[in-house]
Amino acid sequence: MPTPTESFNALRVAAFESRRADDMTRLIERAGGTPFVSPSMRAVAVEETRPVVEFANRLLTGQMDALVLTTGVGTQHFIDQAERHVGRQRLLDAINDTTTVVRGPKPAALLKELGIEPTLRVPVPNTWRELLELLDAKLPVANLVIGLQEYGVTNPSLIAGLEARGGKVDRLQVYTWDYPEDLAPLQANIDRLAAGEVDVVLFTSANQARHLLKLATERNLREKIVEAMSRMVVGSVGPTCSDVLRELELPVDVEASPPKMGTLVAQTAAAAHDLLARKASVASITILPSPAPENSAPYEQSPFMKACRREPTDYTPVWLMRQAGRYMPEYRAVRSSMGFLDLCRNPKLCSEVMCTAVEFLGVDAAIIFSDLLPILEPMGLDLEFAPGGGPVIHNPVRDASDVDRVVDLQSVEALHYVIETVRQTRADLPDSLPLIGFAGAPFTLASYAIEGGASRSYLHTKTLMYRDRPAWDALMSRLARAVAIYLNAQIAAGAQAVQLFDSWVGCLGPHDYQTFVAPHVRHLIEQITPGTPIIHFGTGNPELLPLQAAAGGHVVGVDWRIDLGDAWKKIGHDRAVQGNLDPLVLLAGRDTIRQRAQEVLDQAAGRPGHIFNLGHGVLQQTPPDNARALVDIVHELSSK
Repeated sequence: MPTPTESFNALRVAAFESRRADDMTRLIERAGGTPFVSPSMRAVAVEETRPVVEFANRLLTGQMDALVLTTGVGTQHFIDQAERHVGRQRLLDAINDTTTVVRGPKPAALLKELGIEPTLRVPVPNTWRELLELLDAKLPVANLVIGLQEYGVTNPSLIAGLEARGGKVDRLQVYTWDYPEDLAPLQANIDRLAAGEVDVVLFTSANQARHLLKLATERNLREKIVEAMSRMVVGSVGPTCSDVLRELELPVDVEASPPKMGTLVAQTAAAAHDLLARKASVASITILPSPAPENSAPYEQSPFMKACRREPTDYTPVWLMRQAGRYMPEYRAVRSSMGFLDLCRNPKLCSEVMCTAVEFLGVDAAIIFSDLLPILEPMGLDLEFAPGGGPVIHNPVRDASDVDRVVDLQSVEALHYVIETVRQTRADLPDSLPLIGFAGAPFTLASYAIEGGASRSYLHTKTLMYRDRPAWDALMSRLARAVAIYLNAQIAAGAQAVQLFDSWVGCLGPHDYQTFVAPHVRHLIEQITPGTPIIHFGTGNPELLPLQAAAGGHVVGVDWRIDLGDAWKKIGHDRAVQGNLDPLVLLAGRDTIRQRAQEVLDQAAGRPGHIFNLGHGVLQQTPPDNARALVDIVHELSSK
């Protein structure tokens, strides 16, 4: 019997297994669930046998260098249909004499029953990616003819991968997928899903999801089901199934490893209750309230929010990037007992760290305590903050096939701790103090994902950008969509403004920024909740400032590499600006800090729309009292 932590504990579980429906029912019941298993598809042999016979004859006459068998059902259909015309033993001898590559245990088991030992076996999880990797290592396909027994549906990624490697693909489809003969059980499950009467949904095949949504569309229930499933726990048998679920705009909360039906049930049962609670929590946080009258909340009349709107203020508002960080002893005390990611995943401590800093400094806005990179984890990147070092991505993205495995983020459940940090921090701050949410911009996130960490040359990033524009655009589009979802969730949870950090974009020249970055940033910013001030911050190259402004944002953040007055001219006076004291000035004496702060204020010339900040984050070596003194100096010098 499963333990309480491994049990569905009476949750309602829908599944769509056909051939092994009884097995799936028993597995769900043993895991403590209430099963609703409805067959969703059946394999149907193609009616036209001529292509099968012609394929078999090409195999018999040695016109294929290798034969790839992707499914047990398809292999059996091929043999059953071809042997009537070419003879069973001749066909088996030809298969035995050809290099055979089998994907998964079922075609391998069938060949063994026929007395044939497969030449190569695709390793788990048996997807097209592992198939291509196996061929690269054991059977380079350049100039080879590859006979391919397809799934019930064509896999364009596999075909493209083989052809890109110089192989000629000889395709054979011997069966297709159709609805089950009795549609009543599947229709009943569709009704349950639409009514929200299911807690967990399990898919052991991508085609199950396709058929489910196809029939739901025919019954005008697709949108209702997709929306309802966002609140349910969705389990996938493996990576190929997961890819299709995401393409169909369905969440993937659990992916079985290894990709087996029993593992899928067990792992989903173990995680289901926590996942449902997390989804309910995030949903309750991120439901947008009814619009309040304009500027009615206390923080809306704060100097910071007025400056974002380019309205006059009694003094220049100031906040500091990385204002809660390693320069503060309170922060170091917290970090001494836990890792950085552990701290980021503790909303109460994140709020405490930020609120302590805000109270000490006397700033005019708080920013949530988090990091740019956690968003990459639910997108499939293996992130680690190494002790004493910076962030490391252990599975960096280097080519188009790597881009394919980057998950398209569709919800923020996996980042629930950040959303809860927003809610907790908003609750702990004074009502008059605005809260800023933030995220990394697509280029900076892409660079981390591609380089695997920090970089000086951005060698791998620019290589992908220049050599494979489609892969680059696919990655940037995926990141832009994810960041928009992420920032909107922060806004719904209580952030009054958001900042987009493009900390690494300065490595680009204006033409490259305009070509490879600006379209994606523009699309991202267009998706942000209307009425929310957006601070668009980049560093390293002042020539990018007018292009950043054109890409979008109400406020453009400026680093210290250009005078603020010159920067504002480049940006245009129809935008607010933020910046731009050199962070190293805070290591100097108070007289120098005062002098340099005055210079920045003089360059702003009292125009509405200036938010004072550093040109980047507070450095670890900064004396805390100097940071607090800067805030006091800005308030004093700018008061009217």
